[in-house]
Amino acid sequence: MYQMQEWSLFLDNWFMSVTMIFGSFIAGASSEGGGAIAYPVMTLVFNISPDVARNFSLAIQSIGMTAATLWILAKRISIEKTYLLLSGFGGLAGIIIGTIWIAPLVPPDYAKMMFVSFWLSFGIALFVINHIRKRDTRMTLPDLSNYQQLELILVGIIGGILSAIFGNGIDICTFSFVTLKYGLSEKIATPTSVVLMTSNAIVGTLLHIFLLGDMQTEAFNYWLVCIPFVMLGAPFGAYLITKINRITIAVMLYIIIIAQFVAAFFIIRPSGYLIAISLLTFLSGIAVFFFLTSSYNKRSFN
Repeated sequence: MYQMQEWSLFLDNWFMSVTMIFGSFIAGASSEGGGAIAYPVMTLVFNISPDVARNFSLAIQSIGMTAATLWILAKRISIEKTYLLLSGFGGLAGIIIGTIWIAPLVPPDYAKMMFVSFWLSFGIALFVINHIRKRDTRMTLPDLSNYQQLELILVGIIGGILSAIFGNGIDICTFSFVTLKYGLSEKIATPTSVVLMTSNAIVGTLLHIFLLGDMQTEAFNYWLVCIPFVMLGAPFGAYLITKINRITIAVMLYIIIIAQFVAAFFIIRPSGYLIAISLLTFLSGIAVFFFLTSSYNKRSFN
């Protein structure tokens, strides 16, 4: 910034710096990456094009989530390696497929409403098993059969495709799967999902810069003014999760998910057809997540 004399970018884009002070903290402290804050705020509040928001989200997480990952590894914060490796393999395939062939086909308003509707259903499912069913949790996954390993890879592929469309997704997608189906503790699943999103963000950013060549100047400028903040905010969030209990982590997720949905609904003001699509997405999510919770029981611990 000094060499190019680009300090004026902060005057024009300071609102993104402020956004990512909070976004980067959430990225390190929860399974919702910084893109889960950046994407809805940029598209809903600042009316920034979804493709710019997506590219920025990937690029900024390649910095912030990497910083958080380095902190997690340096401090030897516990992660689930089976979950990480299998979902990471699937996520790599998913973000390549999604970036090249799927993301260009998704209309902006539909992308926004489907995003918030699907994760609202996850928030409800997580609340039910934490506060109504009072689930037990475990610190590692059980020994997985070949079929269960393939399941985890497929969930990673879906998460990678979501990351390609929204700028984040593999973290919360795989997090929801392992916490709901296998009862993996949020304290283990959260830092693992941070590392997963780091790999997706780096690959996605490189694809947009070097393969597709569509990293917009606007997205790049936002990226520059946010780097100093996310390099500190994301590791601080990763530090915080070692100091709070898993229920507090879950409550943070509920608040983020509800805020995203309410903001999207009142800013987009969806029409009847879009409301129907959002409702269908929400109900599909409810069906998927409650199927996972019903498949989770104490026999999973054996």
